[in-house]
Amino acid sequence: MKKLLALLVAFFTLAGYASATNIADDFRAHYYSASSDLSAYNKDINAMIGVADFHTGKGTTFPGFDIGATLSAVKPSDKNNITTDDYLYAGFITAETKIPVLDLGVVVRGTDMNGFQSLGGGLKYHYNLFDTIHLSLTGFYDRGKTDWYTTDHYSASAVASMNVLFFTPYVGVGYDYGELKTKNLGAERSTKDGAVRYTAGVNVKPFPFVYMFGAYTYTADNHALQGGIGLNF
Repeated sequence: MKKLLALLVAFFTLAGYASATNIADDFRAHYYSASSDLSAYNKDINAMIGVADFHTGKGTTFPGFDIGATLSAVKPSDKNNITTDDYLYAGFITAETKIPVLDLGVVVRGTDMNGFQSLGGGLKYHYNLFDTIHLSLTGFYDRGKTDWYTTDHYSASAVASMNVLFFTPYVGVGYDYGELKTKNLGAERSTKDGAVRYTAGVNVKPFPFVYMFGAYTYTADNHALQGGIGLNF
């Protein structure tokens, strides 16, 4: 446990230096009211949160738990004329357990990184097929904010994974929808946007109870990379 916590601290310490520019500062410096494409920016922020929805089709069992760290890196769309960095970065701490009465997993997650804060949670239903194929459905809500805007993010995802030795490749499809509202910038602007995302990745267990994963996500407007490490009992 101590070694895992040390890895998580190192993970986020490195992640903190991954982005050259603070998300909030970058938004404030390049947001010019009506000339800024707030819709494109909102879709990129939605994707940054939504790619953290899953890293496997497996679910937890009561009284087991899963706790891990995820780093999302989203390549902004060409229409996003607010973000100047090559990628938008956010790291999430995620914890999951199961509610046996409802046969549902419950997940909480949050971030406070690069000027962006978010706290959210969701439910997860999973089904095992032949003990090797794992199918899951998830739904999430997240409330995010910076000094210059707030965002309400909703997502739904379906994911399938398969055990192959100590590898677990997975594929998933999800939909992100979010409402972003500016603040402290004069006249308030808001936008509501949604997009489908497609993900492929692999989860690896190098040691008992410890996993690592990496994934690539594609949407019509952007693409993203995701990686993480965690502990599962």
